[in-house]
Amino acid sequence: MKVAFVGKGGSGKTTLAALFARYLVGQGLPVLAIDADINQHLAAALGGDADAPPPVKPLGEHLPAIKAYLRGANPRITGADRMVKTTPPGRGSRLLRVVEDNPIYNACVREVGGVRLAVTGEFAAEDLGVACYHSKVGAVELLLNHMLDGPGEYVVVDMTAGADSFASGLFTRFDRTVLVCEPTVRSVGVYRQYAGYARDYGVALSVVGNKVEDATDLEFLREHVGGDLLTWFSRSGYVRRAERGTVGPLTELEPANQAALAQLLEAVDDTPQDWAAFTRWAHEFHRRNAAAWANERAGADLTDQIDPQFRMGPQAVSEPAVVGR
Repeated sequence: MKVAFVGKGGSGKTTLAALFARYLVGQGLPVLAIDADINQHLAAALGGDADAPPPVKPLGEHLPAIKAYLRGANPRITGADRMVKTTPPGRGSRLLRVVEDNPIYNACVREVGGVRLAVTGEFAAEDLGVACYHSKVGAVELLLNHMLDGPGEYVVVDMTAGADSFASGLFTRFDRTVLVCEPTVRSVGVYRQYAGYARDYGVALSVVGNKVEDATDLEFLREHVGGDLLTWFSRSGYVRRAERGTVGPLTELEPANQAALAQLLEAVDDTPQDWAAFTRWAHEFHRRNAAAWANERAGADLTDQIDPQFRMGPQAVSEPAVVGR
């Protein structure tokens, strides 16, 4: 299951993404966490040293190798240099599992706080004025396009704040999107914007309240979020300590907040994986990007990369595609 955490900046989405990933690991479940936020704080939230150099090599630094690996023997892709962030898999492509031995994971995934983590990399000084951060999450979109995850396997992605993820087709790559919402007007405003976009694309959306102090906070969320409110987290001494650099065992988290994590996992597990929609949106956004910029850059019609006979899903293993090795 692919799970995105989104929300207003400062709402606590990175904190809750880290808590959820650690909770999954604590249940003995296979997890891959990805930091796709412009502010790269997920490693620290997982228990890494916030003052140390990044423990993980950014995916963007290995983009040519990632493309070459995922291309595999797909005859529709004439060269890895012709792959763009939206290039979908087809027959002959290499598909990824959440846990496996492959050169992408060997180069770009490291364990932090017990959780396997990949990162997009920070928005550096040399990017200012010349690059959009969404160019850095292209590697994440490629990985998710080729990710053949199943029930009981989890990819947890800390996304950019606000509705920025709608600037690419990345928002359609998830089985469930978790919007972290504080009981404030601004946070609810981000929810309304996100929910409006998500509704048009069939995005499965759950709202998780955060920093809830009393019944009036809960009433406010219920009034403005309605049936999308799945569960909520109260103000947490455990989280305050973690934000100061002391990430204790998850057993020290307040029982009510542990119960919220369990409820979130139940909702994720109850979400059906719609591989037909996953494939359809992959093709649609590839067509859009090809028309908008990619065809001109490549000097070719990249919509030819779409394999109409291929659909992602469990059956793809028995088709002539290459499952990562």
